[in-house]
Amino acid sequence: MNESPYEKRRRRAQERHRRSGKAEEPSSSAVAADQDAEVHESARNIVLRQLTASAKSRRQLEDKLADRGVPEDVAMSVLDRFEDVGLVDDAAFAETFVRSRAETRKLARPALRRDLQAKGIDPELAEQALEQRTDEDEQADALDLVRRKAPSGEQLAEQLADRKTRDKLTRRLVSMLARKGYAPGMAFDVVKQVLGESEDDLPGELGSP
Repeated sequence: MNESPYEKRRRRAQERHRRSGKAEEPSSSAVAADQDAEVHESARNIVLRQLTASAKSRRQLEDKLADRGVPEDVAMSVLDRFEDVGLVDDAAFAETFVRSRAETRKLARPALRRDLQAKGIDPELAEQALEQRTDEDEQADALDLVRRKAPSGEQLAEQLADRKTRDKLTRRLVSMLARKGYAPGMAFDVVKQVLGESEDDLPGELGSP
């Protein structure tokens, strides 16, 4: 019989533990059948500690349980119960994740989508969460990022005065936006706008009289 994705993760975790010489948790598959209640309680405690530290997707919790050697049937039963009472909710997690990362890291939708996928969020739930973000939101965030990251004053004047250094600055700022998921066209337009505004504010030959 083929291994389930959970069992593959669990086996890889056990192999890592063996290679590192790390002792396995007592709540592993070696636990006897008459200790089933203890295994469930241990799994519940693992999930509660994870959720107390920060919100988690179901997939993240599955990975943690697999890493701790919890048998798949126990892990699924415990997580199903947490879902039933609303303590594990991937839709709510995705909504909060998108809102938080957009506010704190100014990530664009492609980057947020990748992060949600890495956390095991269903693509449909991910798209619903990403509907919070609009093109206008991303434009405003990109402008804010470039204005904060671009040099100012004399340093900016020196870089704008020389074509090569200006091009280098442009590439650096566009690359910064690209790493955060912004489309190349938007990134170039935003950088051009911000540098143009900065140039107009500079005294002397570069700026307005």
